[in-house]
Amino acid sequence: MNDYDGLKLDNQLCFSVYACSREIIKLYKPFLTKLDITYTQYITLLVLWEKPKITAKELGEKLYLDSGTLTPLLKKLESKELITRKRSTKDERIMIVTLTDKGRELKDAAVEIPEKVFCETQLNIEEAVRLKDSLTKLLNKIT
Repeated sequence: MNDYDGLKLDNQLCFSVYACSREIIKLYKPFLTKLDITYTQYITLLVLWEKPKITAKELGEKLYLDSGTLTPLLKKLESKELITRKRSTKDERIMIVTLTDKGRELKDAAVEIPEKVFCETQLNIEEAVRLKDSLTKLLNKIT
């Protein structure tokens, strides 16, 4: 081993995670295209399907997105009439994001996506659970 082995691309954890993330997101693309949404819009809707009314700050924290990324994302979802954004009446600095009826209806169209993407990964359930647990553990350590 030499001094520069740590700089080889194949030795980088970050690159393996990055490349894998990009490839997994590609698996979602054909399913999301049918719904006319992007992956980032999809994960935003996943949060809203669990919690139909949430502050933009909470949403950003849940998705690990900063306001510079979240604001245009929410504007796009609002233009598609999937969400509404309104200032809190108690504190106008707080933006409340609410799922619309159209946004709720999209949930039915998306219900099979996780299973279809899982099948595309060719992982068995135990491998998938282990991988997700390991990545969640890593994320919790670095955030």
